[in-house]
Amino acid sequence: MTKRLLSLMLALVMLLGIFTGCSGNTEPTATNAPAAASTPATSGSEAPAEKTKITFMGWGTDAEVATFTAMIKQYEEAYPNVEVEYIVVADNEFDTKLQTMIGAGECPDVFYCNIDKMMKYAATGNLLDLTEYYENNEIFEQGNVWECLLDLYRFDGENQGSGSIYAMPKDVSAFPIFYNKDLFAAAGVTPPTAEDPWDWNDYLEAAKKLTSGEGDEKVYGTGSYSLESAVWSNGAEWVDPETLSKVEITDPAFTEALQWCADLHLVHGVCPSPAEQTALSDYDRFKQGKLAMVGAGTWSLGDFWANCDFDWDVMPWPVSPNTGKTAIWFGSAGLAVSATTEHPLEASNLCAFLAFNEDAQRTAYTNGQAVPTLKDMAYGEYTASGLKPDSKEVFWDMFEHTARLATQSRTFNQEWFAEFNSNTAAVYNGEMTAEEYCKSINDTVQALLDESIAQKAEYAG
Repeated sequence: MTKRLLSLMLALVMLLGIFTGCSGNTEPTATNAPAAASTPATSGSEAPAEKTKITFMGWGTDAEVATFTAMIKQYEEAYPNVEVEYIVVADNEFDTKLQTMIGAGECPDVFYCNIDKMMKYAATGNLLDLTEYYENNEIFEQGNVWECLLDLYRFDGENQGSGSIYAMPKDVSAFPIFYNKDLFAAAGVTPPTAEDPWDWNDYLEAAKKLTSGEGDEKVYGTGSYSLESAVWSNGAEWVDPETLSKVEITDPAFTEALQWCADLHLVHGVCPSPAEQTALSDYDRFKQGKLAMVGAGTWSLGDFWANCDFDWDVMPWPVSPNTGKTAIWFGSAGLAVSATTEHPLEASNLCAFLAFNEDAQRTAYTNGQAVPTLKDMAYGEYTASGLKPDSKEVFWDMFEHTARLATQSRTFNQEWFAEFNSNTAAVYNGEMTAEEYCKSINDTVQALLDESIAQKAEYAG
């Protein structure tokens, strides 16, 4: 009897410790009974329990803010004794604001965390390890989420993509080619499919057929071609993908891909010039019906629904004729929990709810904010929803087969990548060839990559 009593007392102490003993250094324990777990029972004579208040900081357009305001309301309805203060910061001020708040000991409980910042924040001890919560919660099933999406937020102390989980995805974004179906029909161009993709030559020939007119009425076949897709499809890399330590931009396969992108304007005239793109972006030109094909993210869906007065759809990126393969980056921003939060369970529940709750995901996709992070919802109700685009299978093929994390997001900082991009306009303007440019900047880019490696060793080592 004594042993049994002691066992019961120990179990009670452990249970209380889960809910009341959490600190900024304690991993949260998940629960799948939101209202019951969050709302303690009270008698008629007792005052209602004081709400737990947590802060959530993000950025976004007016449409995104409206969407997340609605999703937060859904969370508060599911967890009625939790109140969320939603702080919105301009995206170009967000990182500075967050770093200032961290330095002042005023970090929000939950905040957006870009993929390319996640490693640094995790290595410096600013993010709560969510692995235990992630693996044991019942809000979602891990097998119902794309593995490539889950791996974005893993960090093992050395490399991104494996190890502990430090954030949950606020969204998942494919980056397909959007095309104007009306222009395609008028030019007699049949679009490719994921099963039967174009190669670069097919793309160029289609762009030529789709280019017409002069002056203000000029219609171009294509906007700027994704350099990531061209480089990766051609079997090249910015840096060695295994060690992430050696710059490879002088590889002939790399310079060939860069030159091919530039020549769409310089040689073939099927893409607006850099000056024309400065005056009117490819994105806006597409919405005006003056661009037949443009690379864009799924975050653009709501805008295209509202502002494109023509029929449109999506298609995959072409394969390189040299390799027969294609690839494209995919994106996401994370929902991270501060390592110093006083409410790790409530904060982690908010992350999981926004990332994976069915009602929240339905709000996101019906508002055109993102495609579902849940596979069954993506393949099921979203595909059958009647919402554009018609060829949603292009998204799923990317997530399953061709999507890659951008190389610069796998390094500790991105200064080397910014330096590479600092004057690529010289190639697109025809002032330098791709080979000349890459040779001229190679040593500088390598030196900055070396600095990034040294910084990671300092913080993570």
